[in-house]
Order: sequence, then structure tokens, then C-alpha cells
Amino acid sequence: MALIDLVLLKARLGKLAGRFDVDALESCDSTSSELMRRAESGAPAGTVVVADRQEAGRGRRGRSWLSTPGDSLTFSVLWRFPGPLARLGGLSLAVGVALARALESLGATAIGLKWPNDVLLVLPDGQAKLAGVLVELVSDRRGCQAVIGIGLNLRRPPEALPQPVAGLDQAGLTGVDRHDLLAAILRELAGVLDVFASDGFAALRSAWQAHHVWQEKPVQVLGEGDAPLPGNCLGADDDGALLLATAAGIQRIYSGDVSLRPVEAGTWGGA
Repeated sequence: MALIDLVLLKARLGKLAGRFDVDALESCDSTSSELMRRAESGAPAGTVVVADRQEAGRGRRGRSWLSTPGDSLTFSVLWRFPGPLARLGGLSLAVGVALARALESLGATAIGLKWPNDVLLVLPDGQAKLAGVLVELVSDRRGCQAVIGIGLNLRRPPEALPQPVAGLDQAGLTGVDRHDLLAAILRELAGVLDVFASDGFAALRSAWQAHHVWQEKPVQVLGEGDAPLPGNCLGADDDGALLLATAAGIQRIYSGDVSLRPVEAGTWGGA
């Protein structure tokens, strides 16, 4: 599949084309690494790097995210926000809302979100990962800049992976044009990030929870080296913290280095 054609993409973005400066690469180490280097050299907000192939794509908790032409859409977006880093709690969740809206606008079905940064396909026998989000933040005297990395499976990866994965073709978007897909995501991102910059995650919380696959369900939170913490998942707070009703009361989970796993209802002793 050919590289993104910037002329075709601009036509699909319409009036929003002026808010984005897109560069399409055949290959790079990581779109986020490339964009971080450009940000350090003064690249403007709205700069986008999209690559057909990543050799060292990064996922959460140091995992790799490899991409190959035709099987995935991988890109990173630079956005700047006023104020301190503390105002950006829940940004990865807000990006998930934009992704869900974009996919549904193209006709995708059974799209779900998982805290803190996964887009899932909800299947009859469980969920499978469609996309991941990795947000990297830098603060300086001018405010904060976010490099938002997104990796989306167009088709299910053929190799064996440690978690269930899915492709957009399984969500009803067989043969979706990558220009239509990228334009839809950028349009939704522009709107969501404008709301986030003005009102924070609180303004997007209900939209996120409407797609949250573990909302009001029994789960256990698995942290690095910690015993599993079971409870009932209440969604996210206004600052993006995970809310877990446990036998000891409601706990707020801030760290992104946790994994949610389902448990049978009634096994954890909570109310």
C-alpha cells in the first residue's frame, strides 16, 4: 500500500487542513521519537508524523509496537497546552474518546475503551485490542507539549501476541481507505483536544465511560510487583484516575502501569 498522499488527505480534512502539518514517511524508528526530535527544533502544534513502517515503535510499559505497510496505521501528533502538567490528567483517555468517535463515524461497531489507553473490539467471547495510545509530555516555561502516539491495526497481526488483538476488518471496516481513516481521526482529535484544553477530562468523562468495557464490573488491578487488587470498577474520575470500589473503600488508581483483569462477581468481598 502506498504512503499517505498528502493532497488526498488535505482534501478529506477540508477546513481543518490548516490545523495540521502532516509528513508521511516510508520508515522511521518511531513516529513519536521522530516527532519529539522535531518538537525540540520548534515544530508547531498540529505537526503529524505518519509512517508506513516503524522499526522501534513504543507502547506502554516499554512494550514495542511494530507496524508494517497495509496492516496498520501508525502516527504521532504534537499538541501544546497552556498551564502545568497537572492539568493534563486523563489526556490519554480523551484521545481514546476521539478514536472511538472517529471509528464509529466510519461505520465501525462494537468499539470499547479500557483504562488508561486501549481501544478494544468487543467480541462475544471477550475483548481484543484494536489500537493503543501513548502520550509523552514535556513541560517548559511556555506550557506543556504532548506527543500523542497512536497505533491502529487495520488487520489482525498474524504473529502470536501475549494478549488478544483484532483488526478494523473485524469491526466492519474491511478495506477502509487510510486517508479516510486518518482524516476522521484528526478531525475528532482536533475537537476533543480543544475541549480538553478548555475544560479538562471532566468534560469528556461521560463520553469515555459510555465506551468503558469494565464500567460497573468486577475487576482486579494488577500492578508491578503488587498483589492483585480486586474491586468493582467505577470508571474514571475527573482527572482521569481509575476509581475502584474495594472492601476497604473507593481507591483512586493513578499509575498507568496497571492491568485490568476480570474476576467473578462476589469473589472480592466488596459491597
